[in-house]
Amino acid sequence: MERTLAFAFAGLILFILANSFPFLGMRIGAQMRETTLITGIYELYVQGMQIVAILVLITTVVAPVFQMMCIFYVYLPLKFGRLPRGLPAVMRFLDHVMPWSMMEVFMVGILVSLVKLAKMAKIIPGISLYSFMALIFVLAAMLASLDSHLIWEKWEEQR
Repeated sequence: MERTLAFAFAGLILFILANSFPFLGMRIGAQMRETTLITGIYELYVQGMQIVAILVLITTVVAPVFQMMCIFYVYLPLKFGRLPRGLPAVMRFLDHVMPWSMMEVFMVGILVSLVKLAKMAKIIPGISLYSFMALIFVLAAMLASLDSHLIWEKWEEQR
C-alpha cells in the first residue's frame, strides 16, 4: 500500500513538473521557440486538428490525473483505517480510465518528430520532457503495484 502511494505522490510531482516547464525548444538560426505540453495541445486545436488535440489532452493529461486521484482517494483513507465512500464505483472508474492513459504512445510520437526535425533545427529538450519520461515509468510502476485484492479485503473487513 505504501509503495503505491509513494508512486502516486512521485507521479503527481512529476506531472506538475511536466506541465509547468518547457517541453521542447527549437532553435533555427537566432530564433528560439519553446513549447509546453498544453501549448502543443492548443496548437493542434488551433490548426484544425480538434479531435487529435482532444485525444492527446485525454490520454496525456486527463486520464493520468484521474488515475492518480483515484489511487489517492482509495489508498489514503485505507492507509488510515477508514473506508472511502463509493469504493466500488471508484475502482470501476479506475478500470475504465486505465486504457485511456497512453503517455508512452505520445512519447513515441514526440521521439519520431524529434528525429525528423533534428535536420532542420537544433532541438533542446526541456525539464518537462525528462519529467514526462520519468512519469511514464512511475505511473506504470504505480499501476503494477496496485493490489486490488488488498483493497477488497480491507473493504470486506471494514464493511
